[in-house]
Formats: sequence, C-alpha cells, structure tokens
Amino acid sequence: MEAEIADKGLDLRFNQFLILKRLAMLGPMSATELARAVELDGGAMTRQLDQLERKGYLRRCPHEQDRRALRIELTEDGDALWQQLTSCNDRVLAAAQRSLDKTEREQLHAYLERVLRALRDKD
Repeated sequence: MEAEIADKGLDLRFNQFLILKRLAMLGPMSATELARAVELDGGAMTRQLDQLERKGYLRRCPHEQDRRALRIELTEDGDALWQQLTSCNDRVLAAAQRSLDKTEREQLHAYLERVLRALRDKD
C-alpha cells in the first residue's frame, strides 16, 4: 500500500492512511477511539495526528457535549486526499484478489467471516 501511495507522490505512512480511512468511513471521533480503531498506543497516535494536522488533512475540534474533549475530523484537504487514496486502496485489493481463483476467494471470505464472528462472540 505504501508503494501505491508513494507512486502518487504522496508523503504518507500506512498508519496515517488507516487514520484517514477510519475518519472518512466513520466520521469524527476522539483520539482514544481512533487509536483503538487503528491499534496505536496514545503516544504513537498523538505523533501521527500532529503530522496529519500540520499537513492540513485533519483538525482537532471541541466536542459538542464535553468541552474538555476533542474530536478529530478530516479537513476539506483531508477529504480530497482520501478520494485520491481510495484508488490506491482499490488497486491493492484488486491485485490481491487476482492472485486467488474464485474458489479460493470464497474460502477466504468464509474464513474471515468465521474469524469476525469469533471475535464478536469473544466479548
């Protein structure tokens, strides 16, 4: 994925891609929620958010109900960047799928569904 991103001339790490993806798909959220979603510790998340904020791709905004809390959201530039990144994501997924025949893709899908169910049932 990083190679696809670099081919577009973008200076973006994979963790930053995951952060942008999560915000684009689910909307604004707290840094804690975001860190949990992309599996980063608090310090690593802060560094990634600082870099993305300096680049103008996201902003920290006061939470509507809790003035002590901040929500992380994409800026217009961040949303525009995400639109570019979706084509990178699509190419990587297409390449991965081409490596499997139809039966293998169906088996993989079934295995992943089973893993997801097991993870959901764990809680």
